[in-house]
Amino acid sequence: MIMRIVFFLIAIAAFVLDYITKRWIVNNMKINEQFSVIGDFFLITSHRNRGAAFGILQEQRVFFIIITIVILVGILWYAHIMREKGSKTLLVGLALVLGGALGNFIDRVRFGEVVDFFKFNFGSYTFPIFNIADSAIVIGVGLILLDTLLEVRREKKGQVTVKHEE
Repeated sequence: MIMRIVFFLIAIAAFVLDYITKRWIVNNMKINEQFSVIGDFFLITSHRNRGAAFGILQEQRVFFIIITIVILVGILWYAHIMREKGSKTLLVGLALVLGGALGNFIDRVRFGEVVDFFKFNFGSYTFPIFNIADSAIVIGVGLILLDTLLEVRREKKGQVTVKHEE
């Protein structure tokens, strides 16, 4: 029960932080306006994205809405069945993906675009501009992958132990 509450608190925190930062950008900056946080390396930039991560699949709003609904339902279903036996790492990862996906979903439904604002330059290369929701999704997927790798490792250790016992 406590892990279920923590799961939803993490998802809500990711969603709320994303929502607040996006609304601040929209209300306080013009599109393409930017200010430096760390020289030319890290800038806060008011940007709009009508596509997916890294600006791919532009103008595919209906597609993204449908896919996101499927993903949100899938995450809720999987978190529900894993609530007792899933690791904390897995559940935190799922919660972050849920909160981030919901944050970008709300933008797409309401405005037809996602507000992005973190801009990083590495010399002449500019990394695609992103937001808190994108960060939550990437960190969440990373935790899910980490949990998968750790589970495989635990299973292998369990198999080795079983083989020695036989």
